[in-house]
Amino acid sequence: MQEKIDQVVAVLRQAVNDFAPVCFASSLGAEDMVLTDLIARHGLDIELFSLDTGRLPQETYELMQAVSERYTTPLKVYFPDKALVEGYVAQNGVNGFYGSVESRKACCFVRKVEPLRRALSGKRAWVTGLRRDQAVTRGSLEVSSFDADFGLQKFNPLLEWSHKDVWAYIRHNDVPYNKLHDQFYPSLGCAPCTRSVTPGEDIRAGRWWWENPDSKECGLHVSAKIAHGAGVSAS
Repeated sequence: MQEKIDQVVAVLRQAVNDFAPVCFASSLGAEDMVLTDLIARHGLDIELFSLDTGRLPQETYELMQAVSERYTTPLKVYFPDKALVEGYVAQNGVNGFYGSVESRKACCFVRKVEPLRRALSGKRAWVTGLRRDQAVTRGSLEVSSFDADFGLQKFNPLLEWSHKDVWAYIRHNDVPYNKLHDQFYPSLGCAPCTRSVTPGEDIRAGRWWWENPDSKECGLHVSAKIAHGAGVSAS
């Protein structure tokens, strides 16, 4: 386990050394809490931020508060553009994302992708907690690659970690985590789009459970070409 931890820290140091300024996009899931702890523990010059979509579960807000109390590294929070949210709701309804993949991805764009672009502005690299075995859409990811859509280097230091690795680190280091994980929520997002899973289900089964697994991304980690194909504006 220590070797895996050392490899992650090495990747994070490489990002800082070669691509500063660097930021870390945290959704406050288990993987992101591992990276938050490592960044803080090693005093790495990486900005931490999260996206408050306006539809997050209460447990996620509680973890935000716990992070601010536990770590000296500040967690910056970005919010959706008010006018874009109001426009989406006026056109689709407050829960219009259930109607179609196109409508759901449009909601994700307004609440996640547009704020992410603001968060990444001026940065040369960003870090995520993506793991290869989380979803079929993440099989071709690399630990480090150029993200052409956002125009900066992207690092996935936990890419080869297993679910077991993540939780071994959290338990051993007493890292705070989202209590929804204790209620069988392996993957966390907005409250209306996330449910618990049953034993044996895929770990992403609780995200947008009414959709085909091949479409289960919000636009943060797919190319603009794919996003356009799903009816999501990239501007």
